[in-house]
Amino acid sequence: MFLPQLIMSAGVAQAAFEVIRKHMVMSDNAPVSKGKIVIATVKGDVHDIGKNIVKVLLENYGYDVIDLGKDVEYQAVVDAIRDNDVKLCGLSALMTTTLVSMKETIALIRENNLDCKVMVGGAVLTPEYAKEIDADFYAKDAKESVDIAKRVLG
Repeated sequence: MFLPQLIMSAGVAQAAFEVIRKHMVMSDNAPVSKGKIVIATVKGDVHDIGKNIVKVLLENYGYDVIDLGKDVEYQAVVDAIRDNDVKLCGLSALMTTTLVSMKETIALIRENNLDCKVMVGGAVLTPEYAKEIDADFYAKDAKESVDIAKRVLG
């Protein structure tokens, strides 16, 4: 599969799930939230395909996802965690040049003493690097992010 087809299919899936979600709410069958999760592609990185796939999966498993988008400032992540009393945050990076932004974002979360676990993922990440930057979890793929959310939030 080529990148344009992947992007298009992800957009179609998101639109379809949104229609289903609205129908469930209108018919009083809205799913009960399992918890809130903040996700973001870190500062300097504009690649969000992986993050968007993670978002769709997490939402379909019943989590409320606060998607901050791409190229997100460190403080915006901290503010979203604090303002929404979030216990799990997901950070994404595709470019090796933005891994320092991931490290700085996690450092700021820790400096603010937020009671929030951090999972990281992206094509350039490894479990070793995740540990080095003080992430709580490394998600090798979107499905693993759901498994992590289940462990942290139930």
